[in-house]
Amino acid sequence: MIFPPPACSRLVVKVGSALLVDPDGAIRAGWLAGLVADLADRVRAGQQVAVVSSGAIALGARRLGLTKGGRASLEDAQAAAATGQIALAGAWADLLAAQGLNAAQMLVTLGDLEDRRRYLNASATLGRLLALGVVPVINENDSVATAEIRFGDNDRLAARVAQAAGAAAVVLLSDVDGLYDADPHVDPGARHIPRVEVIDAIAGMAGAGSASGMGSGGMASKVAAARIATAAGAHLAILSGRVDRPLSGAHRHTLFVAERTAPARKAWLAGGLTARGCIHVDAGAARALAGGGSLLAAGVTGVEGDFARGDLVTVQGPDRTIARGLAEYDAADAARLIGRRTDEHAAILGHAPRAALVHRNHLALL
Repeated sequence: MIFPPPACSRLVVKVGSALLVDPDGAIRAGWLAGLVADLADRVRAGQQVAVVSSGAIALGARRLGLTKGGRASLEDAQAAAATGQIALAGAWADLLAAQGLNAAQMLVTLGDLEDRRRYLNASATLGRLLALGVVPVINENDSVATAEIRFGDNDRLAARVAQAAGAAAVVLLSDVDGLYDADPHVDPGARHIPRVEVIDAIAGMAGAGSASGMGSGGMASKVAAARIATAAGAHLAILSGRVDRPLSGAHRHTLFVAERTAPARKAWLAGGLTARGCIHVDAGAARALAGGGSLLAAGVTGVEGDFARGDLVTVQGPDRTIARGLAEYDAADAARLIGRRTDEHAAILGHAPRAALVHRNHLALL
């Protein structure tokens, strides 16, 4: 099976550092030229394509002579990213131009896709570029990101970009050809899993860490990306990039099947990676949320964090995180309402209460 199929109207392709940059820190120009030829074929066939490209830190580290691939410290990584991004963007632009295509560069931070207004701006820019036949090349802005405010891997960034772009499919080009039930580097009998319908069914199969040591991702980050993409209605596939022309022909892969498309706002909520707090609920409240209800204080057992009204919070059930939503109260008032009935709220707060701690219109189940 060829994935993504030619009928896919809008596609996001993520390229990892280990595929794009050789161990000496130079761009693998021949391989990249083949990939760009694949992308050009798809654009000429009517698909709109965006690229999420790693490699800036690895390229910059070589140019600056930094040890540990530029990851010895945050300052080294930021300097390497700032230096390498020019070379990375130039390589993509030159190769795409040779195929008659225009490239555009977009550098984003976690906050750009977590803040609703900035997310909508990024979505509009992506949509316009793609409609014009441009190939956006997107990367995390590692020159300003810190450990606390970054995606940390381009797998999840690719899934969020696909969500913002309204893409039908995401391809993660990797150093492996998909998900296995054990580490294939260690266990030669590991079984390849070609298709995943329910992500929870394969929990525990994805190990952390990058096989190459050059990037920041691993199989765990790819499964996390699959959760974001499939919840937004996009299929996601993990393909090996250790072949020439990886998007041509029927190469083995793992396909994570998209769920029914959620409304855009709820898909954005479900895909959020940061939260200012957590609200713990009992089993009864968890069942009510699963049935489409709002989060009422009567079913709350605890409140964590320092959040304000409108901040993103997670909802933790008895055994797992079950939802994300926008808080209707700040943390202090939410804590005062723990376990209390709605008709008690006015007396406790001294003002007219809101209908729920998290209203169903601003809540997305996970």
